[in-house]
Amino acid sequence: YGRNWGCSKKYDSLHFELCYYQAIEAAIEMQLYRVEAGAQGEHKISRGYLPTFTYSAHYIPNAQFNEAIAQALSKERGQVIFTTAALTLQDSPYKNGA
Repeated sequence: YGRNWGCSKKYDSLHFELCYYQAIEAAIEMQLYRVEAGAQGEHKISRGYLPTFTYSAHYIPNAQFNEAIAQALSKERGQVIFTTAALTLQDSPYKNGA
């Protein structure tokens, strides 16, 4: 996945250990309800991170550019909802798709 962490040697799954497994372990110890793994990456599902929606707000001062972005997002929204639901149902590592 292109993450070498500045290492001079290759360490199998170092990225996942540092970014996912350690975060889950810390959340369990601190009794946290949720751990956020960041946007993107279907590979995260098998590691226990199911897809969730993310939100952002941006100010686009150019009206034409703003409208183009709004149209693109409108077209994309349905596919994102469908894909999120499909991945959660078919690829969830949890019983009953929880």
